[in-house]
Amino acid sequence: MDSSIEEAGAPPSGPDDPAPPAPEAAPKEAAAPAGSAERAAVAPTSLSPSRAGDFMQCPLLYRFRVIDRLPEKPSEAATRGTLVHAVLERLFDAPAGERTAPRAKALIPGQWDRLRESRPELGELFADDPEGQRLAQWLDEAERLVERWFTLEDPTRLEPAERELFVEAELASGLRLRGIIDRVDVAPTGEVRIVDYKTGRAPRPEYTEGALFQMKFYALVVWRLKGVVPRRLQLVYLGSGDVLTYDPVPADLERVERKLHALWEAIRQATETGDWRPRPSRLCGWCDHQAHCPEFGGTPPPYPLPVRAPESGGVPQGRMGPD
Repeated sequence: MDSSIEEAGAPPSGPDDPAPPAPEAAPKEAAAPAGSAERAAVAPTSLSPSRAGDFMQCPLLYRFRVIDRLPEKPSEAATRGTLVHAVLERLFDAPAGERTAPRAKALIPGQWDRLRESRPELGELFADDPEGQRLAQWLDEAERLVERWFTLEDPTRLEPAERELFVEAELASGLRLRGIIDRVDVAPTGEVRIVDYKTGRAPRPEYTEGALFQMKFYALVVWRLKGVVPRRLQLVYLGSGDVLTYDPVPADLERVERKLHALWEAIRQATETGDWRPRPSRLCGWCDHQAHCPEFGGTPPPYPLPVRAPESGGVPQGRMGPD
């Protein structure tokens, strides 16, 4: 790929940086790890697919994760997703002819060791499993997901231009978008394909648009960086063995851009007023923050940012937060 993407480099530190994968709704970012809540709170300065999804799901959840940085317990499903992503990334280090299912499965123990070294909190996952039975089953499931990938794609015929690529673009409005793309393929003709691995199951048809939001977000960032609309967006669902593809056009990405601007304006207003409303849904049962949520009788921690009363005569304009 050209330097406009390659020079994106590693993500700088910041309050909305991409982090290791969370559950399938947010595969590239998780809540801040335990202990990070002690860091000084700052207003958000950028938007990623996962954090956009958080706000759309529940503004209060967004606040807890981005501003308060409340710790969340690691989950087996999210961590397995992280492990599988790492294995599929590392497999492409091998020559094409050696990218086999046995080799990929052989990478799992080493990648699991590296993951635990980098994230000590993952030791909690199997602390109550002294015989190692749950861990063995968990690793077996990771193997099955990796094996299934070989029925969906042939890595011996792929030479990714980028893997786990951090991208960041600033729109004309000043809104900064960022994220991590699992894989970028570039055809000899220059056409770009963005690929994302999912360790869950493919959504029902009525939920396809929501699943594609993340991919259109990435396509928008690449478009703004390169001036080229990706030819194809591809979601590879290892949990169900499905591949979902979509070929975007500029009008699609312009709609996403407008949606993100509206979303960012809502985030900016909530940040300035401190008004973060919970949005109850069936997903509340999976939330780690029920003790702090008014919907469950809890009380949010004191708001750590200055609060301004809404300005009269209209909505304040301009960028939010430090640059």
